[in-house]
Amino acid sequence: MAGWNGRILRVNLSTRECHAEPLNLDWARKYVGGRGLAARYLLEEMDPRVDPFDPANTLIFVTGPLTGTNTSCGARYMVVTKGPLTNAITYSNSGGHFGPALRYAGYDMIIIKGKASEPVYLWIHDDHVELRPASHLWGAGVFETEDRIRDELADPEVKVACIGPAGENLVRFAAVMNDKHRAAGRSGVGAVMGSKNLKAIAVRGTRGLNVADPAAFFEAVWEQHKKMRFSEDRKGLSELGTAATIDLINEFGGLPTRNFQEGQFEGAEKLNGNTIKDTRLVRNKACFACTIACGRVTHLPGEAAGKYLVNTHPRNWRICGEGPEYENAWGLGADCGVDDLDAVIKANWLCNDLGMDPISMGATLAAAMELYERGVIDDSITGIPLRFGSAEALVRMVEATGYREGFGNELAEGSLRMAQKFGHPEVHVGSKGQEFPAYDPRGFVGMGLAYATCTRGACHLRAWTPALETSNPAIQHTTEGKAPWVVNEQNKSTAHDNTGVCLFTGFAGSVPEDLVALVRAATGMEYDLDRHLTVGERTWNTEHIFNLRAGHGRHSDTLPDRITKVPLPAGPSKGVTVNLEPMLEEYYKLRGWEPEGRPTPEKLAQLGLTDLQV
Repeated sequence: MAGWNGRILRVNLSTRECHAEPLNLDWARKYVGGRGLAARYLLEEMDPRVDPFDPANTLIFVTGPLTGTNTSCGARYMVVTKGPLTNAITYSNSGGHFGPALRYAGYDMIIIKGKASEPVYLWIHDDHVELRPASHLWGAGVFETEDRIRDELADPEVKVACIGPAGENLVRFAAVMNDKHRAAGRSGVGAVMGSKNLKAIAVRGTRGLNVADPAAFFEAVWEQHKKMRFSEDRKGLSELGTAATIDLINEFGGLPTRNFQEGQFEGAEKLNGNTIKDTRLVRNKACFACTIACGRVTHLPGEAAGKYLVNTHPRNWRICGEGPEYENAWGLGADCGVDDLDAVIKANWLCNDLGMDPISMGATLAAAMELYERGVIDDSITGIPLRFGSAEALVRMVEATGYREGFGNELAEGSLRMAQKFGHPEVHVGSKGQEFPAYDPRGFVGMGLAYATCTRGACHLRAWTPALETSNPAIQHTTEGKAPWVVNEQNKSTAHDNTGVCLFTGFAGSVPEDLVALVRAATGMEYDLDRHLTVGERTWNTEHIFNLRAGHGRHSDTLPDRITKVPLPAGPSKGVTVNLEPMLEEYYKLRGWEPEGRPTPEKLAQLGLTDLQV
């Protein structure tokens, strides 16, 4: 077997049965791996209408054929399931070392069904697979859980993916964490894991990987490395991390501030990549086989370590950790009006240890802060003042949310459900129930279409239109040309995900042709750029069909009134709103979908998906 291991691991938590079986190689060739392969298994094996917390929901950990190879940034694995935040398919992507370890153990994928009667963790050591008790780990944070599992297994090389208290408490935006600070972060995959009483998966793999054409593969690896080595964008990511983006987005008036009420944040400079580097950075950090090293290892020196201690849980005494990245600095910073970097860093560490998505955490808190400022809720409900700019409220509410304590129990439901409960759904800024990330569509109009149509709910990673709009500011606020760009980027990024390589290679000098050459040499398939993009389109349609069967449709591809009807009050994007409908109409036509969202029979035939009628 070349490219793929050719094996999947099936785990039934209800019956405690674990067994390996052959990978469906026809599907592997059709989807390459990753999200697409998992989505196909998900569609075949579960009813998309089930509640995300029902034991009948399936949880899949999946890699790509380049995961664990020496391809630059070939570290990625994905968690695929039905998400509790959106009631749609979700796929959350993480790096670190867990994905390669799973491949070295001999598996391309783990398919998990059912629910354990008590907390367990899954231990995989090559062919040895067992479910072990985890009641003694229930309640522990991510950092402690990883350390205790390694100690228990007496092997420092064990790689662990786990949930923290947020996943156990079914916080709807709980993450699956690995390598302590790497996250399959969005859409609540950690909550699904918690609903199954699965605390962790520990993996020790000792096997190698095979590629079909080693000479061609290594030639493609070095060609990719060479491009990235001399890339100025790669150097910028290495030096400043993703937080360098704050200045650019703020300059163009698209940095969402105080729950998307403004497009520029006066405190942006206090949170940017340069400030992190100059004041709090210890060093940068790389995932497996990474030649970028965008991760930030940070510390809180001296008196900074003692700021905003909650004194409820001892993890607040931590003085060193990782982050924040751009999205985290925005969600926990600008969106909440907080410009205190130390508070943002501490809140970010808490999100990592509790196992929560900082984007949805910050955005949900920002929505609550707006309700507080408007007098809809008060101290009798929140317990403390939730004013924009309050660093103390930020840190305390992050912790309260992870444990569902006090008002944290409301925040744990996400901003849509929280806002609906208090009678003001307009403060939720998201699509399909998932909070927007750090780009205001009124600043970058194409992001409105990208958010509305993303299969997992609002997401910036599938089609990052600021790349187009900042390069030509004349089209920043227009709808023309955005639908073709979004369709192409969604197909391209999805095919990229399926390989098991980090998307950041595309921002660091590598091009899609590099992935084509690597996949071709690894798997032995006839593979070119057209087929690569078709793989992305096939995957996108498979995910879309899951959502249609789950009850989503054109009515779900929407934007909130704040984006379509309320113009930004000031800055470079002053007066702008997003006219979604013309973009959406063109998008559906380009996709080959009927007006209500169903793929046409011709499109299904073109993609080889005629057996997936809706």
